[in-house]
Amino acid sequence: MNFQVPDPKRVRVLMNTDAKNEADDQYAIVHALLTPMFMNKGMIAAHFGTARTTESMEESYAEVKHVLSLMGDAGEVPVYKGAPQALQDEQTPVVSEGAEAIIREALLDDSHRLFVVFLGPLTDLASAYLMEPRIADRLTAVWIGGGPYPNGRSEFNLSNDIHAANVVMGSNIPLWQVPQNVYGMMRVSLAELEARVKPHGEIGKYLFDQLIQYNDDPAHGWPRGECWGLGDSPAVSLILDDLEYSDGFVTVPAPRITADMHYVHHQTERLIRVYRNVDVRFTLEDMYAKLELFAKKQAGK
Repeated sequence: MNFQVPDPKRVRVLMNTDAKNEADDQYAIVHALLTPMFMNKGMIAAHFGTARTTESMEESYAEVKHVLSLMGDAGEVPVYKGAPQALQDEQTPVVSEGAEAIIREALLDDSHRLFVVFLGPLTDLASAYLMEPRIADRLTAVWIGGGPYPNGRSEFNLSNDIHAANVVMGSNIPLWQVPQNVYGMMRVSLAELEARVKPHGEIGKYLFDQLIQYNDDPAHGWPRGECWGLGDSPAVSLILDDLEYSDGFVTVPAPRITADMHYVHHQTERLIRVYRNVDVRFTLEDMYAKLELFAKKQAGK
């Protein structure tokens, strides 16, 4: 890319990803790595429950490492192992490399704003906070997860650690939540991805092929044949443009979340940002453009 982002406008980013759960985290990972505004401080591998495997965090870790290996110099960022399982209660952290990385980055004396984005459960953020509460006012968390407001409902990322979500909701950590009905707006067709992603280098081919492999697996009822949801990608685009002047979010009291993933509205002091829209065009076109420019640069080496 033939432009630079002025240093005062750049931000630090840590990404927490359950990358081997489905096939869309990979797109958000690549998008983040190709974004000049981001000072990518690391990737944290997250678990995604035990329904399909007992080694979900390790599988996510291996997938993140593989994606980075296809990115050349752009992929040279640290990768940390997060918690291998959910919190057992709301008082006891799961100590991990990932939680320690969050604490370490948050406590640095650095004027660049820190965003920690979560594409799966909030286990590592809750653990970091329980280990070191001083991090709360030194980062902003962006979470792809939770059911629609005001009532909530079953949602995969939330289901993998309700205790962690309640720890974060009950903390004073600035939180931007992108709930299920909003991240579900990120619809793409497989034809679109074949035309706009697959032609662009080794990483473009991998992004497309691994999604097709997931689609072809008879064990997966989702997606519905020819479409997919890149629901994790707003975690990148909302940092680029938080839609402050576009009526994109509301500020609401943080709820408590029940075991069946419904919201209980019980207080008015602790506020969080809940998104009700994402700019699908901006998100996708920015990713497509950066991927194309990256592939051209790689081919010209």
